[in-house]
Amino acid sequence: MIDRRSFVGAGVMGALAMSLAPRLAFAKAETDKRFVFIIQRGAADGLGTVAPVGDPAFAGARGVLAEDFASASKLNSMFALHPSLGRIGTLYGQGQALFAHAVASPYRDRSHFDGQNVLETGGAGAYQVKDGWLNRMLGILPPTSARAIAISATVPMALRGGHEVSSYAPSALPDASAGLLDRVSMLYQGDSQLHALWSEAMATRALTNGMTNDDGRNAAATGALAAKLLVPENGARIAMIETNGWDTHAQQRVRLGLQLRGLDAMVGALQAGLGPLWADTMILVATEFGRTVAVNGTGGTDHGTASAAMLLGGSVKGGRVLADWPGLGQTALFEGRDLRPTIQLDPFIAGAVAEHFSVEPGRAMKALFPDAGAARPVEGLVRT
Repeated sequence: MIDRRSFVGAGVMGALAMSLAPRLAFAKAETDKRFVFIIQRGAADGLGTVAPVGDPAFAGARGVLAEDFASASKLNSMFALHPSLGRIGTLYGQGQALFAHAVASPYRDRSHFDGQNVLETGGAGAYQVKDGWLNRMLGILPPTSARAIAISATVPMALRGGHEVSSYAPSALPDASAGLLDRVSMLYQGDSQLHALWSEAMATRALTNGMTNDDGRNAAATGALAAKLLVPENGARIAMIETNGWDTHAQQRVRLGLQLRGLDAMVGALQAGLGPLWADTMILVATEFGRTVAVNGTGGTDHGTASAAMLLGGSVKGGRVLADWPGLGQTALFEGRDLRPTIQLDPFIAGAVAEHFSVEPGRAMKALFPDAGAARPVEGLVRT
């Protein structure tokens, strides 16, 4: 079934209602919950990830890009999931994956840098807010849960701000040849301590490669590393993983399939590494904007507007696609070329965070997205 948006009121009941409500202005003092934000840098194609196969205009509008969905698994009567997302499809069947479609941040132009800034700061426009929504989220969590880490060479914008965070990534030194690395490995072979350190460094080095490298194994290693950093009792509770390569201007059919395979492997490794903690984990997957409906002359798509976002994890009330579907007919498109946004990404994120951490929704919305005005957080995203 395709669910339309539903919302929960923010701050309208006053102090009396706050004293009676099951949610608190700040998260409860003790929580074992984990939250992971996977950013898809480059504008991931939501139509190529969760395809509206039930839309009569889909096949004609997408041309060759529709062919991957001829035998893809149906999520419901309207949508089908890309075949490369096998693990995520299993999570959907288990009620642990939810997709929001025709979703977008407030940004309506098509610059990667500006769009990513809006996505990460939670502002209404590019460079208007100086810290990130994920950093501000730490301020509404108890100190025991406000520990965050970025799987990145530098701290991304979403995690920058007044709350201290960490990052974990290999150094960005020039690449050494494979032969040199093999010789160094042989040199350290006889020293148990140095060999262990070198082996760990080589495993971490692999994480800098793209999502498509090594048939998704590098992406899986990134997911496994993130889980390793989240599992310890004194470890991080919040993590952000940067993924690149989603700008599919050419040969999209092959390239997007490989990207999605890497994402699927990353999520699978996170689930496996977290073990029992998966039950209290939420993963958000989102991108700065979508791509054009029509295919360009090089078999790719150009910068668009609305895309698709994902919520994954044991705490997610999944098995659903949230969509107020605008249609793909020419007259329905945004500026005659893009999927029209009908769900706001900011209230979607705020609602997910509020329910996951038992924070009062209005408080979460104001902290994470201070320029969102009267927008109300989406409700019903987490299992009760």
